[in-house]
Amino acid sequence: MSIAVLHGSTRDGGNTEGLAQLVLDGIPHTEIKLRDKKILPIHDQRHDEGGFDAVDDDYDEIIREVLKHDVLVFTSPVYWYGISGTLKNFIDRWSQSLRDSSYDFKGTIAQKKAYVIVVGGDNPRIKALPLILQLKHTFDFVGLGFEGYIIGKASKPGDIVNDSRAAVEAAWLNDELKAQV
Repeated sequence: MSIAVLHGSTRDGGNTEGLAQLVLDGIPHTEIKLRDKKILPIHDQRHDEGGFDAVDDDYDEIIREVLKHDVLVFTSPVYWYGISGTLKNFIDRWSQSLRDSSYDFKGTIAQKKAYVIVVGGDNPRIKALPLILQLKHTFDFVGLGFEGYIIGKASKPGDIVNDSRAAVEAAWLNDELKAQV
């Protein structure tokens, strides 16, 4: 089993990545920091006869790498009660992948499992639930199995170490993933 982590944070070494490190401690994985990639917003051509025009960015390379893995871990800080724009741009481009005849995106991603790690500072265990639901609906649409999530509470850099509940949940998910490796 192979794991790809899609980091949606725009801050290097932030709380979301810190929580993800706890989850993935001792587990081989591939990290994809979306902030280091060029992913342009979608130009919606879903209903155009010719489909989507090619886009000169890193998206195609990233999605092909993602599809090589069995487990996908999506991470994002809670930005205005939703996922980061970086992660949203990446997921929006799935519409393009659904029309790409060079591979079976929906059939391939449906064979994967997904987990979500998010961190927010303003009562996130309640206020991040719409974000979790948004991702669940997205995953359901493409048949991606949604296996679980962790919501951490932190604001300032390094605050995640003070969230004992998130640490316990990270240890649970670490055990869960190790059992699958």
